[in-house]
Parts: sequence; C-alpha cells; structure tokens
Amino acid sequence: MTDPIRTGTVIIGSGFSGLGMGIALKTDGHDDFVILEKAGEVGGTWRDNTYPGAACDVPTHLYSYSFEPRSNWKNLWSYQPEIFDYLREVADKYQVRRHVQFHKVAERGYWDAEEMRWHLFTTDGQEYVAQFVVSAIGALHIPSIPSFTGLDEFAGPAFHSAEWDHNVDLTGKRVAVIGTGASAVQFVPEIIDEVGELQLYQRTPPWVLPRQNAPIPESVQSAFAAVPGLRKTFRNGLYWGAEAGAYAMNNRPALLKGVELVGKRFIKSQIDDPELRRKLTPDYRAGCKRLLGSNTYYRALNQPKSQVITESIARVTATGIVTADGIEHAADVIIFGTGFHVTDSFESLSIKGADGADLVDRFRREGPQAHRGITVADMPNAFFLLGPNTGLGHTSIVFMIESQIHYVSQAIRQVRQNRVQALVPRRAVQAEYNYDLQRRLARSVWNTGGCSSWYLDAHGNNRTLWPGYTWRYWLSTRNVRLDEYELLGAA
Repeated sequence: MTDPIRTGTVIIGSGFSGLGMGIALKTDGHDDFVILEKAGEVGGTWRDNTYPGAACDVPTHLYSYSFEPRSNWKNLWSYQPEIFDYLREVADKYQVRRHVQFHKVAERGYWDAEEMRWHLFTTDGQEYVAQFVVSAIGALHIPSIPSFTGLDEFAGPAFHSAEWDHNVDLTGKRVAVIGTGASAVQFVPEIIDEVGELQLYQRTPPWVLPRQNAPIPESVQSAFAAVPGLRKTFRNGLYWGAEAGAYAMNNRPALLKGVELVGKRFIKSQIDDPELRRKLTPDYRAGCKRLLGSNTYYRALNQPKSQVITESIARVTATGIVTADGIEHAADVIIFGTGFHVTDSFESLSIKGADGADLVDRFRREGPQAHRGITVADMPNAFFLLGPNTGLGHTSIVFMIESQIHYVSQAIRQVRQNRVQALVPRRAVQAEYNYDLQRRLARSVWNTGGCSSWYLDAHGNNRTLWPGYTWRYWLSTRNVRLDEYELLGAA
C-alpha cells in the first residue's frame, strides 16, 4: 500500500470544468492541487466523443473560455478534433498538465471531522488527503446502454457513440442505430453513404431545425485577430442572442409554437413519405427535449436504405433485433446513441461527509440538490461543478462553468482569510434555494412540454437545468455570502 498523497485540493476530471478550476487555483497563487483523470489525456467529453460528425451545438466563440478566446475557429460550430486540441493547448499554456494524474478513477471518499480533511481513494488503492475537493466530472461521461435481453448474445460489434469503435468497417453493413438524440443526429448523416442498410430505432422523435455549419472565412478569422474589440463584440452578440431564447423556455413555452412551425415545414421539405413524416414529427412542445440542428439528418432518412422503426425493442438475438410486433430485423452492427447517465451520474463516486452523511443515498432519496448548484449541506469543503440545476437548454455551458469556478475560488479564499478550516452550506438555506428553483421550473417548457427527458430525476423533478437567464446565475455567484454557510474549525 502506497503512502497517502497530501495536497491542498483534489480536482476530479480534466474537461472544461477541471482544467478551468486548475487554472483558477494557479491564478490565485495556489500550486498545491492534483487533478485526477480516469483516462490518459485531458479533454473530458471532447476527448471521448470521437464519433463521425461530432461537433458542438453552441457557437464555439461562445463555447470556450472567456479568458482564452481564439480567433481562428474554423467553423461557427466547431468539430470535436478542434475543441479537443483547444483544451490540450490550454492545459499546456497554463501549465496545469503537470498537476494531472492520469488513469486515476476516483471511487470513494470521506470527510474526517477531527482532521478537517477529505480522504479520497482511487480504484487502484491510492489515497489522497486534501482540504478541498472539487468534482469536475460533469454529467455527460457515463454512457447509458439499455439492458436489452440477449444483448450479450449478439454476434456482431455493438458499441456506444461515446465509445466509437473505429476499427469496425461499416461498409455495406446492416447497421442498427438505437436512439435519436444529439449524437445520432450528428453521426447518422456521416455513415449513411457507407452502410448497406440503416435501421433507426426511435422511441421519441427530436425537434430538428435546419442548420448549416458553414466555415468561418480566413478573412473573418484574421479580422477577429487584428481588429480590437471585434471578437469580443461577436461573442457578446452570440451570448445575448442565445439569452433571448431563455424567456420562452422558462416563462412562456407557448411562444415556442413558432419553432415548431419551422420544424414541421423542414420535415415536409425533406421527407417524401407521409408515413415517415408522421413518425418524425414530435407531439410535444419544442424545447421540452434538447433542440437539435442539422441540414443532413432528414436527408439521410429520406432514402430507400433507411428505415425508421418505432416499435419498442423486445430482445436482441445473435443476428439482429426483435421488436414488440415479433419482427426480427437482421443486423450486423449495433450502435447505441442512447445518451448518458445524467440525473444518476452522482452514483459513480461514493462520498460520505460530516457525521457519515451519505451523498449517494441522500440524492437517491431526495433527488440531487445543492446550494447554488455547487455546495451541499453536510459536505464541508466539497464543490460540484455542473452540479444540480446548473445545466442549460439554450446557451453555452462554459459560461456556467466559469461562474461556478469563480464562486469556488472565492469560497476557498474565504476559508483562508477567515482562518478557519472549512465551510459548509446551512441545510435550511439550501432547502429554500431549491424550493425556489423548483417553483420557477414548474412553468418551464421542460416541465410542461409533454415529454419525458433526461432532465428529470427518478422522482420526476427537474434536477438538471437552470430556470432562467444565465446572467442571473452569474450575479448570484459573484460573491459567497457567509451568512449562508457555517464556518468550521480554527486554522
């Protein structure tokens, strides 16, 4: 057994959240931190998702760090390789890579009240002792694969889009794609010309709006680099344009009927067969599930080699998939576009706080809840980036990440400036905060739009999204209010 590694802060994950947190600590003059990364490279979601056509669905000038803008993004919505390169370059520029310990999977941890320190353990048995813990694992990192009867008997390759097997040749193959979410909308058009037959298993059709990902001309890239304020003005325009959509989603879902009209007209223009149009037309309010954009998705389905199957899957056999109507569809390859464990992603790390409070057990019973989406009652000095109710349905999540990092940095400074060992949110304050969140979410499109989505937890409560404008969240995280916290232990 190796000796414990002692450090000031342990950060779990090296995606946008983890790298940004490490950079903030260094900016504050704190070099005593470790980043635990399960893989062999930084990048998080943008390292893992290498499926064909993988791209950001938020304009990348907005989906990037405000402190590290880039003038030469090649497309308005950048593709995975470019964002992955960006994150690696940022890690190197700000010298946070040397703090990363790769192939370290955080498994469990507990708070030692006497020592006023966290003890974290990785799956290889290494122990880390730290005053502060920052979970930067995000929500989109544990692939969700349905447990179909017979799946282990399937004779061909079967993989999730986030674990794309590039060694599998799809040429001329009968390919079954299960799921019609954001990933499938991107990779289906990329593989359609290659496959011999495409079977798309759809439970609920998404709203897909027309979107052409045009390249940004080099002359515009040069202007962004050369003209003072131009790039920032462009980013601000993207931000406020996206914020405009928050009003309808949060306060007046009926206004989204215009979006539905655009979506239906797009389907009609792209799909020839009336029955296929019916299958692909959602029966819920636009925005209830994630709005998607593609100029090629419907085109990929509007051809003889494509089949959209809406019957539920009964079981998988060695040679294909049997649907509830008893028909067996022969398949050579199965690709899951079934998303991720989101509202239950917290279960991947067993955490016990003050007086043995079990975070996983509490979240299962009460649903994931945090104060300002960052700190949790009975969990001293533990911070959750992209925690409960900080996700978005209308703009860049990086904006939320930076707001949270600012808040965590200030909380750590408050502990040190007040010469205490720890701070923890008061339970009553956290409860009031979450009551207000759910009250505001009650009228949102995600709660009233007539769909089931991964935004909702096992209790039917929206524990994923922020109910409103992001500038309001920014304001609420500018300062750590000490009256909302208990300060523990003299330094």
